[in-house]
Amino acid sequence: VMVAKAVKKSVPMEVRTIGTVTPYATVAIRSRVSGHVVKVAFKEGQDVSRGQVLFEIDPRPLQAALAQAKANLARDIANYKNAENDLTRYKELLASKSVTEEQYEAVRTRAEALQATVAADQAAVDQAAVMLEYATIRAPMDGRTGDLLIDEGNVVKADDNNPLVIINQVAPIYVSFAVPEQHLAEIREQAAKERLAVTAWIPNDPQPVKGLLSFIDNSVDRATGTIQLKGTFENRDRRLWPGQFVDVVLRLRTIPDALTVPNAAIQTGQQGRYLFVVTAEQKAERRDVTVGIQSGGDTVVSSGLTPGEVVITEGHLRLSPGCTVAVKPPTGDSQGKD
Repeated sequence: VMVAKAVKKSVPMEVRTIGTVTPYATVAIRSRVSGHVVKVAFKEGQDVSRGQVLFEIDPRPLQAALAQAKANLARDIANYKNAENDLTRYKELLASKSVTEEQYEAVRTRAEALQATVAADQAAVDQAAVMLEYATIRAPMDGRTGDLLIDEGNVVKADDNNPLVIINQVAPIYVSFAVPEQHLAEIREQAAKERLAVTAWIPNDPQPVKGLLSFIDNSVDRATGTIQLKGTFENRDRRLWPGQFVDVVLRLRTIPDALTVPNAAIQTGQQGRYLFVVTAEQKAERRDVTVGIQSGGDTVVSSGLTPGEVVITEGHLRLSPGCTVAVKPPTGDSQGKD
């Protein structure tokens, strides 16, 4: 048989699953105005900063609309000033009984109407100025651009459903994953105490990526019996990429001084879990044990075993309680027993 010792050590309580990398934020860039695209100011796949110019739409029609709105405003301001002067004059004439009350009210009503027209003209100028600003399309956030979905020279329509480009924020970034609902109570309890560590392992990459749990969904998926979680990763080196599958380890807490044995030592029978211990007389003794969590290659044993005892990890097929065993030395170890 091959053997190992039962040892006490700190064991992390972890949940392991598969996760998907998702952008921290995604924005589909669309045009708010219609017109020709006169300039594309970035390259596909380029990192862009918040406020950086992405597209320029032909501004000349919008500039003309703004100039017309300003001209209308100037005309109506002049009319309003004239109406105010008339109102002042008619007020004095009314006091001297030179005009009727009806004539005065007509002049006052005209002045108030022109005042409202001036306010509407000012709003039209503001609206035209905003539309002119929309002719320059800027990045709403830091991120990375995807495929360019329209080329320079094409005509775009205002609020068209088809985006011009899609920007994904990849630093920071999310890893979304689901865990069985039986872990929910423990996760919520530990998350209330501290930010829980989440580790992502990229396929064929030996270095893990460290993050923190940032989201617990508000309901359990009835179809799968799982709860959706998200971890946030700084991702400054861009090792995580949207759409990527990763192995995820969520660490809940650490169990200090836990008694552990290799997973291979634990057997399952009709009465539950058990293992074989090698006695001082080199006999195999069966022990019924209560086991806890598994962490890596070890299993926590809650009862039925004491620290330092030697358990059998290989050679169970020919074992029976009380039989004599010969301990096979580990590979590369001339000393024999572990």
